[in-house]
Amino acid sequence: MEGEIVGKYDITLKDMFSDLTDDILSYFLGIQHTKIEELNVEFPRVEMRESDMIFKCITKEGNTIAVHIEFQSDNDREMPYRMLRYAVEIMEKHELVPYQVVVYIGENNLNMADGVNFDFGEENFLKYRYKIIDVGEIKFNEITQTNYYELFTLLPLMDKERRKKEKELYLKECVEMIKKIPLEQERKREVAARAKILAELVYEEEIIDKTFAEVIKMLNLEKSATFRRLIEEGRKEGIEEGRKEGEKEAKITIAKELLKEGMDIAKVAKVTGLSIDEIKKLLN
Repeated sequence: MEGEIVGKYDITLKDMFSDLTDDILSYFLGIQHTKIEELNVEFPRVEMRESDMIFKCITKEGNTIAVHIEFQSDNDREMPYRMLRYAVEIMEKHELVPYQVVVYIGENNLNMADGVNFDFGEENFLKYRYKIIDVGEIKFNEITQTNYYELFTLLPLMDKERRKKEKELYLKECVEMIKKIPLEQERKREVAARAKILAELVYEEEIIDKTFAEVIKMLNLEKSATFRRLIEEGRKEGIEEGRKEGEKEAKITIAKELLKEGMDIAKVAKVTGLSIDEIKKLLN
């Protein structure tokens, strides 16, 4: 389930989480910082992922660092090696020390290493580590008693033991807390929209729709920038699928006409691009 959801919304993950970065840095990592800019780092040796966020920051001590936040929805045994490659790319391109954190938002229990270690003596060793935050282990009250309101986006994924025990009741409480956030309407709308999307990682669609029904009506979530982007991308995907389907139907129509004219199956396949098996089905 979670793989399907993340794949579905992969193009919007960076947008969904971009507003959380300051709260994550301040609350979870305890870094007092000033964000300078987002680094446009291209990783020629690392797979591209929309959820990667890398920022150039100055700490209160005056140190300039690159903060790299990676959101991960499943247990990837290759994660330590991928994070190490990220670190090397950041240091090589920007000459900055990377502060790295993986925010795990998956439903399954966290089961990933947080670094790479080997030691073959004083002249051949590596000790590399990064921080992992397991959102499911964060207690509901830890966040709701703070004013880090952007983190309320993650509430449906938090407090795993309580969430699994209370199920729908827990999600209802999450929604109620989001409704009470003392933010302007537009920001509250975005928090609610993103929380609804992330809830799909751990809840059935029917429960989500039922639980969020009131807040959807109250906040007009359809006006959310996040929702609009999802709808637009879905529309584009639908158009592309429709185009491909139309091309396939056109090829089938041509193939039928060629078969009526007595053309050999192999030649029909060559002309239309259809497989021989597909053409044979047209003869039945």
